[in-house]
Amino acid sequence: MQSFGIGVWLLSSLEGAGQHQVTVKTAVEAEQSYRSFSFFCISTSGQGTVGSEQDREDKLGAGIFTKRQNYVWVRCALSSMARGSTHARHLYHHCLLQLLLLLLPCQQFASHLVDGGGIPTTLDGLFTPVTRAFDRSLRQGSADVPLSDPRLAPRARPPCPEQITLAASAEPTSLWVSWVTGRAQVGSHLTPLDPAAVRSEVWYGERAGHHPRVATGSAEVYSQLYPYPGLLNYTSGVIHHVRLVNLTPSTRYYYRCGDGSLPEGGLSDERSFRTLPAPAPDAYPRRVAVVGDLGLTGNSTSTVDHLAKNDPSLILMVGDMAYANQYLTTGGTGVSCFSCSFPDAPIRESYQPRWDGWARFMEPLASRVPMMVIEGNHEMEPQGHDGAVTFASYSARFAVPAEESASNTEFYYSFDAGGIHFIMLGAYVDYNRTGAQYSWLEKDLRRVDRVVTPWVVASWHSPWYNSYASHYQEFECMRQQMEGLLYQHGVDIVFSGHVHAYERMNRVFNYTLDTCGPVYITIGDGGNIEKIDIDHADDPGKCPSPGDNTPEFGGICHLNFTSGPAKGRFCWQRQPEWSAFRESSFGHGILEVVNSTYALWTWHRNQDTYGEDSVGDQIYIVRQPKECLIQSRSV
Repeated sequence: MQSFGIGVWLLSSLEGAGQHQVTVKTAVEAEQSYRSFSFFCISTSGQGTVGSEQDREDKLGAGIFTKRQNYVWVRCALSSMARGSTHARHLYHHCLLQLLLLLLPCQQFASHLVDGGGIPTTLDGLFTPVTRAFDRSLRQGSADVPLSDPRLAPRARPPCPEQITLAASAEPTSLWVSWVTGRAQVGSHLTPLDPAAVRSEVWYGERAGHHPRVATGSAEVYSQLYPYPGLLNYTSGVIHHVRLVNLTPSTRYYYRCGDGSLPEGGLSDERSFRTLPAPAPDAYPRRVAVVGDLGLTGNSTSTVDHLAKNDPSLILMVGDMAYANQYLTTGGTGVSCFSCSFPDAPIRESYQPRWDGWARFMEPLASRVPMMVIEGNHEMEPQGHDGAVTFASYSARFAVPAEESASNTEFYYSFDAGGIHFIMLGAYVDYNRTGAQYSWLEKDLRRVDRVVTPWVVASWHSPWYNSYASHYQEFECMRQQMEGLLYQHGVDIVFSGHVHAYERMNRVFNYTLDTCGPVYITIGDGGNIEKIDIDHADDPGKCPSPGDNTPEFGGICHLNFTSGPAKGRFCWQRQPEWSAFRESSFGHGILEVVNSTYALWTWHRNQDTYGEDSVGDQIYIVRQPKECLIQSRSV
């Protein structure tokens, strides 16, 4: 372990006027328990101190600030960090950046930190496009983990709860707890369980082993029914959703869920969670993990294990989760291409017990960290005659702040976490300007107070900007309908999945480089059974035809570019200028917001779990609210 310290002497008080002259001294010393960065400013009187260490309950602490008349003290701590690891270094830079932004009057010190940080920022300009070639020593895909695996098999006997999952509400004063009781059934003639037979209760409090408060909720059962000979039906266990209210932000709670009236086995064992910070420009979730197209393969388990080691306080799951529709209703072995393997299937079948296995696998993480989901195409799962019913499993299994955010639907919603306003949009429901989603989005963006929540982060499944051959220009219609609204309201970052690879864009609007446009990031490389995408639309012979990549929802709006190097063409002949970096590797991302203008984005490849000296991609995303005045933007 290492400890880094920088002492900063100010020749005048921080409260004083005028420009400060700064001398920077550094020291590195070994520690066994943790690495920390300490900083203090001392006035010319020489009176300074290093303030007391605050509560570090979560070990991975954000910056802790104490300000007095003549000094400021900051401490950042990270427990159990390997010596010299890349993650340790980027957290060191993260701490340095906190000090830089705190000490804006100390211009020489600020310049020293920026120049020496080594991590690029979006202020460095529009980056020359970079492609890191697929590492052929890695597997392009892997098989699904079988349901017999102990991580996927049932671990609790009914009526004890299992598949416990948390979700944020619209504000950090409330939170959703979901779980399943009873056993799901697969067969031809099924009798669904009675949701009213078991209570939906959460017992909770602020001390371990002490649960004085009780909240109640609702329960439901869903079915997946196929009116075709030879196909099996499914009916779920009882799915419970309880919303806890009047919580204190940034507070640890301990809870048990289930039915407290049962004499034995009615309640789960004790779990805990920490509520998200209240909306404020100086309070943020410590780490936001972002993952898409996860599935349940060997690669998927590596992604989740790696993500869990990064200890997030919030998870964004940008669609395509269990991949239950890569199976026949009879189960068996999942396939990477359903239509290729089963061309005579009467409907896109699914094996719903994969959802139960996926939820059990995610439970150790999702029962302590809120996981926010949005639907992808693999959640459609048509059933009934001609596939008239869709999204039954997605709609029943996940609690989202639909009513709280006034969307009143699980297909799009919003919520706050500290100084970030998150918007989750639906790519597989009506997104046209005349529709309900667009109207809701317009109202939601107008309600955002950028003084309180400076950052606006949007997510949906299918990317608008994508230079891979897979899904190229597939959701161009959605982009043409909605992009102007997001740009007009200054959305900062957009996360999507769908393409099974990683790509980060330069700031862009309407295919034109624009320093006020959002940073679009494709993170659909979670590890699913459909394998990694490696072909780019600008590779020789890989440009799709305009008739390819038909979306499973919405129209086709493919276009040829009207300006720039690709003018008159459907595909670029080199990596597009709006594509800053791309690589075909499985992994996940971590967003760490520092303050109202700086956020550190890191993409972790699964192979980086085994190598301490590299990350896949890393950049500080910098907001420029003065240069990009929201009210003055024209579309």
